[in-house]
Amino acid sequence: MNTKQKKNLARILIAATLLIALNFVEISGVSRFILYLIPYLVVGYDILLKALHGIKNLRGLDENLLMTVATLGAIALAVYDNGDYTEAVAVMLFYQIGEWFQSYAVVRSRKNISELMDIRPDYANVETADGLEQVDPDEIEIGTIIIVQPGEKIPIDGVIVEGNSNLNTVALTGESLPREISIGSEVISGCINLNGVLKIQTTKDFGESTASKILELVEDASSRKSKSENFITKFARIYTPAVVICAVALAIIPPIFNGNWNTWIYRALIFLVISCPCALVISIPLSFFAGIGGASREGILIKGSNFLETLSKVKTVVLDKTGTLTQGNFEVEAVHSKNLNFSEDELLHLAAHVERYSTHPIANSLRKAYPNERDDCTVESVEEIAGRGIRAKINGQIVCVGNEKFMDELGAKWKPCYKVGTIIHVAVNGEYAGHVVISDALKPYAKQAIDELTCAGVKNIFMLTGDSEKIAAKVANELGIKNYRSKLLPADKVSEFEKILSTANGKVAFVGDGINDAPVLSRADVGIAMGALGSDAAIEAADVVLMDDNPLKISKAMKISRKCLAIVKQNIFFAISIKILCLILGAVGLANMWAAIFADVGVMILAVLNAIRTLIITK
Repeated sequence: MNTKQKKNLARILIAATLLIALNFVEISGVSRFILYLIPYLVVGYDILLKALHGIKNLRGLDENLLMTVATLGAIALAVYDNGDYTEAVAVMLFYQIGEWFQSYAVVRSRKNISELMDIRPDYANVETADGLEQVDPDEIEIGTIIIVQPGEKIPIDGVIVEGNSNLNTVALTGESLPREISIGSEVISGCINLNGVLKIQTTKDFGESTASKILELVEDASSRKSKSENFITKFARIYTPAVVICAVALAIIPPIFNGNWNTWIYRALIFLVISCPCALVISIPLSFFAGIGGASREGILIKGSNFLETLSKVKTVVLDKTGTLTQGNFEVEAVHSKNLNFSEDELLHLAAHVERYSTHPIANSLRKAYPNERDDCTVESVEEIAGRGIRAKINGQIVCVGNEKFMDELGAKWKPCYKVGTIIHVAVNGEYAGHVVISDALKPYAKQAIDELTCAGVKNIFMLTGDSEKIAAKVANELGIKNYRSKLLPADKVSEFEKILSTANGKVAFVGDGINDAPVLSRADVGIAMGALGSDAAIEAADVVLMDDNPLKISKAMKISRKCLAIVKQNIFFAISIKILCLILGAVGLANMWAAIFADVGVMILAVLNAIRTLIITK
């Protein structure tokens, strides 16, 4: 509870105590008016000031003005009739209780975002002749060596050049287990160094680092409103002036015919109190805000409440294979020479050299299998052919490394392989030399993730991959995915996704690794980037970013969104139903000011408490 909440709670308790005490005191006249005015002003002075500022600045009708008019009107009637002031003070008191609950709920939901905001580093340590100097991270240039001591946040993305440690990544991924790092490990800003002094060579500017990107994403999330929020905003703009006109009509028209002004003005004041749309205006945005906050605690970043709402309507999920369902850590399983002029070692040697400058995971596996890159070979004229492979000149020979389509185009008669895996073919001077078999293992929770998606109500699951039919069939069979497409080039993947999109019933989500799937992520109703920790492409292209490699979080994100939308719908139905009922009862004289208090403040408190449930649905 912050200072402002404590102060408001104290005001509420003081006003409530005074109001109860005054009911046991026998007093009348001006003294009675003054004594009841004290608790009214203690608890409601800020509402009166807000109403005056609203009138002064020519703002539209809001709940502050409605409460001011209703309570001052009730006081005026009590003065005129020598009646009871309790109702007027009670309306303001209970309204402030509702406001306090709302404030508590907002602070509670903001706590998750605040914890995420703690990833923002305050400084970076740079070694100087006088020791360590704390420098603003904005001033650090790419390539600078920075020092991170135990307990400090990593301020900028980089590579470990000295030291080893464990990193706490919970604020980014929701993963409680520390991550081990050593020399050569890539590290990202926002993680906390648990032990060991680290020397890190920065690879990005502070503004382009992961922590800055994530904070920017979260800060922008509130500006992207859902259809439900936009509906409530438009509804309030029409509804509030309409009920004020109705209240004025209720106060003036009936008394013209029967002359009973006090009764109808009192009913009009009750009508005003009942009509205040606080429950809707407060609880709906709060529900979405709490949902986004709860998801962030789980390492799921949702860019706006519009995406949270769309995610709840997803009936079809399309998944990339590599890096999403499989680990993406390729390893050379076998090397098969099909040409007497080349041994298996020479074949691997040539393939590794051609892929020397590629960043593709398959290239990494080839280099890992043949680490001796600095031999006497001369590698020239490296050319990447999109969707085919790579061509290079090695010691005067033209070496082509790639898929079957590449071999066909070269006229090299390739040989099939009996092993199931990614087959990398090699041709030298247009003559087929052999192939390398590379395998990729499923992620530990991949099968469970597919089962969870089905349990979450997903009707259709597709897998798209550029791998061969054999590999695609093997992975799909192991995971229980009936629909899959194989041998897809990047452009084919987009066109295949368009076909799925055109025939799907309901919203379609695409899940990819965020690096080479940006076109499809952008095209989907909801683009979900998997394992995107430190991936700029994922953060830019996706609507939902899963900050670690656990595929189970796909279904968890969907469950959060559906629970959140269920709570939103409950609040809308409950608030509007009670309002309409009480407005009718108030207009015909069957509801007094206490009923009006329940219709306004009571409904608001119940709706806010219901919205708070969004925070705990991920536990």
